[in-house]
Amino acid sequence: MKKFLFSSVLALALTSASLAHAGPVIDDIKSAGVIRVGLGTFVPWAFPNKDGALIGFEVDVANKLAEDLGVKLELVPTAWDAIIPSLVSGQFDAIIGGLTITEERAKTVDFTIPYEHSQVYAVVNKKVAPDVTTLEQLNKPGVTFAKRRGSAAAAIDRFPLAKTVLFDDENTQQQEFFNGNVTALTVATPTQALLAEQYPDIVRVVEPATEQTDEGIAIRKDDPTSLAALNEWIQKRTDDGWLQERFDYWFKGRAWADQAASN
Repeated sequence: MKKFLFSSVLALALTSASLAHAGPVIDDIKSAGVIRVGLGTFVPWAFPNKDGALIGFEVDVANKLAEDLGVKLELVPTAWDAIIPSLVSGQFDAIIGGLTITEERAKTVDFTIPYEHSQVYAVVNKKVAPDVTTLEQLNKPGVTFAKRRGSAAAAIDRFPLAKTVLFDDENTQQQEFFNGNVTALTVATPTQALLAEQYPDIVRVVEPATEQTDEGIAIRKDDPTSLAALNEWIQKRTDDGWLQERFDYWFKGRAWADQAASN
């Protein structure tokens, strides 16, 4: 038993050491001929189409990056609250999944410059709170927010007097909202518009946005070579308009709606 425990600890130590002293991940990607990308599944960032394949803005970004690097793409769908630990443990090479850049997250991973920007809105269940129309009315005892665990779209700081309940996934979070068990959600664009379009009798979007967020590609820490290469790629695809064109397609229109599995 002691030998087994020692071997397990040694294996973990060697794995951690190899990750800490590994070369640039960008070199590993090119050597392997594949980039492994971790992401969550949220419309329209990444979601299954009618054939079961993942589509969405983040999928387009990951595909374009792989194409420009001259490698294949392997998508690794991951539970959102486990996505950063999974990156750190080496289960994939990068997160391209609408991951908001925050100081807390930057203690664990390194972020590129932003490649997209979102706004966060509070969405109210009109049947639960018919008279709530302003952000100030949401910052009160008796108001309950549903928040997806691991999400940066938090109500805790913006509405300190309200209660926040955490859920493991977006479907459960939204189901509690539609069941009338919580007062509101905080969601990033364009989710608020999609919900208001689909459920006009239930959903009220409270203006203005509570905050703007910046999203970046995340990689393991202490890899300046890879970070510089990814920043250069983002800047290039920003300058040539490719990122904006893809963002506009997925976030400012609904031409993709008939591709979704739920339609």
